[in-house]
Amino acid sequence: MPLTFELDPAFTPALRDGITALWADVSNAGGAVGFVPPVTADEIRPELLKHLLAIEQGRTRLLVGRDEEGAVAATAFLTLNDHRLMRHWLWLYTVMVHPRHQGKGYGRDLMAAAADAARSIDGIEAVRLTCRGGIGVEHFYAGCGYKEVGRVPGAIRVAPGDDRDDIVMLLSLGPGGV
Repeated sequence: MPLTFELDPAFTPALRDGITALWADVSNAGGAVGFVPPVTADEIRPELLKHLLAIEQGRTRLLVGRDEEGAVAATAFLTLNDHRLMRHWLWLYTVMVHPRHQGKGYGRDLMAAAADAARSIDGIEAVRLTCRGGIGVEHFYAGCGYKEVGRVPGAIRVAPGDDRDDIVMLLSLGPGGV
């Protein structure tokens, strides 16, 4: 059964706790979403609060995917540019699908829902994201239509002596897009 997606859901304590748990589970399964395992919900909560503040300020939109039981199973944050010369594209951050749902095509569903959400925002022509090198996730994004447009070697320090590339990828949202 596919996930159901909602852009800008009502933010409740249950949703907050669901995103926090998802983020911890994805991180602890080795997902490259800003943390290195092991990580706890208490360590993740301050990062989530930063995203929530941006949502409250109207700078970020939240996309949530729920499984058949209604549990938070996927998320992505779409962050608008406030620079007057870059308002035609947005950033996609913290793209996550729960490890128990890996291999079901939900990642591609999430990326398609994120592109649709971006298209629904007036004036947006492209989506930009970065990903951590060394794990092959750039190939997944390429399969979703993203093109690698830049790479900063060794920009992400996962651990002492373990530096990874920061890969910049871009999805044009159609004719006239970036």
